[in-house]
Amino acid sequence: MSVPATDPTANTEATAPTAESLSSWLADRIALYLKRSPSEIEPTVPLAEYGLDSVAALSLCGDIEEDFDLVLEPTVAWDYPTIEALAGHLVEELQSTEGGSR
Repeated sequence: MSVPATDPTANTEATAPTAESLSSWLADRIALYLKRSPSEIEPTVPLAEYGLDSVAALSLCGDIEEDFDLVLEPTVAWDYPTIEALAGHLVEELQSTEGGSR
């Protein structure tokens, strides 16, 4: 799997990722799974409308776990069906994880 040349979340120890940086990261990942350009993925369009299936959703959860050390249910892409909603949820999860570890 290719990694975007610039990773807006690379400095996660100094600052927590923002909804904007997570949205960009999610669009890059989802575009990769769907063989589209990230610019084609609108943050407010349900991912199912782009054809995101359970295999891609499971892969996305694995990427999130690997890059952000968050374990999510595979249904998260359906519980938060847009990039905008999913990014907001990830920000909340990261904040609660960060707050609990300090």
